This record gives sequence, structure tokens and C-alpha cells, in this order.
Amino acid sequence: MDSTELKNLDLADIPEIVIVDKTKVTLNSPLKIPKEAIRTSLRASTIDVVFANIFAIPTSGILLSNFVVELGASPIAFGMLSSIPMLVNLVQPLGAYFSEKTTSRFRYSLLIFGTARSLWVILAIAIFLANRGLINSYDLVNITLVIVLVTRLLEGFGGASWLSWLAIIVPHRLRGRYFGFRNSVGSLTNLICVPLAGIAVSTWHGGTLQGFGIAMAVGIISGYISLGCQYFKYDINPQHHNWAPEHGNKEAVTSTAEPSSILEIFKDFNFLKFLFYFGLSMFAINLSLPFFNLYMLDTLSLDVSWVTIYASIQAAINLLFFVIWGRLADRFGNRLILAFVGIILVIIPFLWLGVGTSNLDLWLWLPMIHVLTGGTSAASDLCNNNLQLGVAPIRNQANYFAISAAVAGASGALGTTIGGFIVQNGYFGGLSGLFIISSIFRLVALVPLVFINEPRRKSFIELIQGFWQRLNVSELR
Repeated sequence: MDSTELKNLDLADIPEIVIVDKTKVTLNSPLKIPKEAIRTSLRASTIDVVFANIFAIPTSGILLSNFVVELGASPIAFGMLSSIPMLVNLVQPLGAYFSEKTTSRFRYSLLIFGTARSLWVILAIAIFLANRGLINSYDLVNITLVIVLVTRLLEGFGGASWLSWLAIIVPHRLRGRYFGFRNSVGSLTNLICVPLAGIAVSTWHGGTLQGFGIAMAVGIISGYISLGCQYFKYDINPQHHNWAPEHGNKEAVTSTAEPSSILEIFKDFNFLKFLFYFGLSMFAINLSLPFFNLYMLDTLSLDVSWVTIYASIQAAINLLFFVIWGRLADRFGNRLILAFVGIILVIIPFLWLGVGTSNLDLWLWLPMIHVLTGGTSAASDLCNNNLQLGVAPIRNQANYFAISAAVAGASGALGTTIGGFIVQNGYFGGLSGLFIISSIFRLVALVPLVFINEPRRKSFIELIQGFWQRLNVSELR
């Protein structure tokens, strides 16, 4: 889905979404999302991702990693920096509970994310004071970790509500194409802005510390603009949303019963299988993922500008493959794509073994690794998200998303924390040993994927049976 498709999307492709008031038992007074409102919301969400990604450049990722590395942070502190954003997802079920008591997704999002993004101003001030010699490097690392912890904790209260909001707005039949397009826009933003930010920080006339402070200020302003874009998205009242009909069912809800408690989610066996797969996968991937940057910045001692160039290569591949994977997901389903790219994800940590600073490594091997990582991560992010949207029913979606984020966050944080201890402990072989261990767990994580039932798709067993039947028929001929 390109920009022209988003602008001129066929009306037939966007069904009016009906959300029935819980006090009614017929369709006499349904709350509808008009087609034009959906289009406006999708455009606003697409612009939102541009400024959100600019905000994320200094507040996460390679620039923040390079910042703490230059301050002399230990591998454990580096692992904590990566694990905190995942670990705080444990509060998402509580955040989902609070969000379902509100009457506006927009106002709840503005309160949570507006507060979280404002707290980064404290770190910007601390960087200014450190640049003047009023704060030492050790204290600045601790301040950074505290700011990351508090802001990510707040964002954990809003994550499930935001995803539930977007899941209602985006029609099911367009999810693959739209999220592929939206993610591509985000990747294009990273492709352009990450190397510019990396070069600006590394060459800033006042030093890298001051340069990072300027990048932080630009990011905070972009974060506020991102929140402003959400004003133009069609607001959803959770009190009506939770009584909406299931996917594809335009009949009114004939019961006024209250939504089930969050514990009822654990009776959904298919969702539990997804949780097991998702949690194990996040543990396996994050066991080594944050330490690829540490390997380049610390072990190889590469300049941050080199690392941002590699990040741009990865973003460029994301930009290309998000659209491709989105269309393939709509056609073939998400599980098959996840299984295919999962094999490549198993191989990637092995490719890091023996990487050095020779011209061959810098100009061929490292770019090739980032190309593979970009293509597979695009499929993994998109299809895992779509699969989650598929296995979760429309009622109480925020609770389902919150549980999923909590499991994934805890698993990912555990993986990153354990990875930090493995690197710190030479008994396991340092980073090389960590990469091998990660590959083993990535392979194991593919097993539960086979048993998940994706809505409107055949199971893996049915696909295998169909394959053998076609094979037998061809042999008879």
C-alpha cells in the first residue's frame, strides 16, 4: 500500500465498523466509524509514526547505547538499559484495567505518553549540567537508567490501550497492507534520520555529549508533535468497544452482560499457545540482540557513525520488505512467514562469529548481516503483531494485548539480563558464546509456532495433509 493507495483507498475495501452501545440489544443506535474517519485516522497514524520514530532515535537504540558506552557503563548496566523497556511491560495488564475504565482512548494516551515524554527533559538538563562539569559520568549513567525506567513504566500503562485503539480503527482485511505501509514509513524515517543524527552527534563542535543533548531536545519536540497527530484519529470509548460484535459479525450484541475478567483470558487455549511461543521467541531473540551493538561499539571499537550507517542499511531493508511481507501475510497468513524467517533468525547470531575490522568485514560482511536482520525483523515484527491481533477477540482486546506485552516484556528482559551476565562471565565464552546460545534458543522457539491456530487459515497439520494429498494425486497421474 503506497501513499496513493492510502489516499484513494476503495470505499469497498473499508467496511464501516460498528460498535454497539452496551445498553442496546439491537442495531437501532449503533456507534459507527465512518469510512472517511477511518481514512483520516490512518493518515494521522502514518504521520504519527514519523515523529514517534524521530523521538525514539535519541531515547532508544544506537544513539542511547553509544551514549552510555562513552560514559563507561558496564555490560550489566548496558543490559539493564535494554531490558528495562521490556521488563516494565509487566504493568501492562494493570494499565489495560485502568484504560478500560476510561471513556476516551485519546485522552488516556495523551495523559500517559505526554507525561512520559516530558520526563526526558530531565535527562536533557542533566546532559547540559554534565557538559559543564557539574555531574560526573557515573551519576549521569544512573540518571539515564532511572529516566528510562520511569518513562518506560508509564508507557507500559498505555501500550495495550493504544494497540487496542488502532486495532479497532484498521479494518481486518487491510491490516497486512496498512501496517506494512506504516512500518515502511517508520523505516524510511530511520533510514534518513538515524545516520544524520549519528554524524551530527559524532562531529558536533561542542563534543559528542553536547551533540547528544541537542539530539535529545529535537527528539522531545518530535515526541510532542507525535502526540498531536493522535488528536486526528477517531476516538474510541472503551465502554462501547467492549460490547462490540466479534470480527466479521455485524449483528448486534444480544446480551448486556459485563465483559469477563482478565482471568478468563487464560481459558483461551489458542491464545495461551501464542503466549508461550511469543514469550520464548522474545527471550531467544533478546538474549543476543542488544549485544550486537555492544560488539561493534566496544569490542570492534567502531565509530558511532559507522554503526548508524549499518542501522540505516537495516532500516532501508525494513522499508522495502515491510510492504512485501504485508502483502504476503494477507495472502498466505502470518505463521508460514514466521516459520520461514525463523530459520534465518537462527543463523544470524552465527554470522557474527569472527567478525572483525578488516575491509572485507566493514564493507561486505557487516552490511550483509544487517541486510538479513532488516528483512527478517520486518517479517517478525509485522507478522507477530498481526498474529496477535488475529488470535485476540475484539472484546477486551486491551487485556489480551496487555498480557501478551507483559509476557513478551518479561521474557525479553530476562533474556537481555541473562545475556549481560553471560558476557560478563568469561566461563561461557563472552559474546561468542552468547551468540551460539542464542541461536539454539531461537531454534527451540519455532516449535510452539506449529500448534497455533491462526483465524481464517489452515493449521500446519492441515497444510501438511493437503501437501501429501496433492503429492499422492500427482504420483497417480
